[in-house]
Amino acid sequence: MNISSMRAIRGATALASIWLCVIAATAQTATSRIVSAANAFLSALDAKERKSVMFAFDDEQQRARWSNLPTSFVPRGGISLREMTPAQRTAAMALVSSALSRRGFEKVEQIMEGDEVNKAEEAKNGNRPPRGPGNGPPPGSGGNRPPFGGGLSSDLFGKDLYYISILGTPSEKTPWMLQFGGHHLALNITIAGERGVLTPTLTGAQPALYTIDGKTVRPLGPESDKALALLKALDDGERKQAILSYRLADLVLGPGQDGKTIVPEGLKASAMTEHQRSMLLDLISEWAGIIHESAAMVRMNELKTDINETWFSWSGPTTAASGKNISAYYRIQGPHLVIEYAPQELGGDPSMHVHTMYRDPTNDYGRGLTKQ
Repeated sequence: MNISSMRAIRGATALASIWLCVIAATAQTATSRIVSAANAFLSALDAKERKSVMFAFDDEQQRARWSNLPTSFVPRGGISLREMTPAQRTAAMALVSSALSRRGFEKVEQIMEGDEVNKAEEAKNGNRPPRGPGNGPPPGSGGNRPPFGGGLSSDLFGKDLYYISILGTPSEKTPWMLQFGGHHLALNITIAGERGVLTPTLTGAQPALYTIDGKTVRPLGPESDKALALLKALDDGERKQAILSYRLADLVLGPGQDGKTIVPEGLKASAMTEHQRSMLLDLISEWAGIIHESAAMVRMNELKTDINETWFSWSGPTTAASGKNISAYYRIQGPHLVIEYAPQELGGDPSMHVHTMYRDPTNDYGRGLTKQ
């Protein structure tokens, strides 16, 4: 080996070491930032409020106290934004923002704003229950559907009906959890040292398309558009494998389904082209990228390693109107991943009411890291 080759190797090794240090520092900075925001939020509360928002890290009942349903149907733990002073609300949202990427926090804000749109629509409709397909009554209650009947509660919708809770003590070393959610939103974020785990997390939207200040908003638009683009990128044989022979209309591993597993179906990514696998990873990033950037990078690297063992399946219509969401169910499943996208018939137009689920069957609630 000549001198120039040895110098090149030493230079590459040095650069790699520097890059690893930068990654570690960035991750630790993210953890420090989240812990500081958590402590600032807790300091803004009085003793009674702190007691209501704090839970033991291993409180299994509180861990599972999340849903896609409005909080009047499924009570959440912690305290709501409605119960807070303006300063406390600012501190609470600063904490949520610190744990998420910029795009992730924007998605959360858009989901919450959609619930405010729902509140306005409810007021205009005189508290009438949403209509089902063909303007008939809503589908029967059960599973993840609300037990509608009579008039709707005035507390059904609104961006102030989102709750925050903390499991464990915010720490840069000892594992703890941040929960934030309400109607169509459930963030379960485990912080364990420099690692951040976002699963299980539910994101949804109703309406899934709305206009505010003259701007059209689709909180889960990329999740729809990128999936349809991937389906269209498949050839006839691949598409035939991906499309299931039966219809699915709701989340299989949604709220209340912790610890359950399902058999992978559809098209395996190992049978895709490199470009198609890249499209699949880009689609996955819509969920994996919700958490702050350093944790998202670690997560995406794990999922890239698993990509050839990852499956893509589709159930329902294979087209969508331009600028609107799909009305089909799809699932992405790998060794450390389950993603579901499930349009809902409640409301009449499935493309306007969407539930999605993001899980890691090996590490929901950070169990794989914390061994709890």
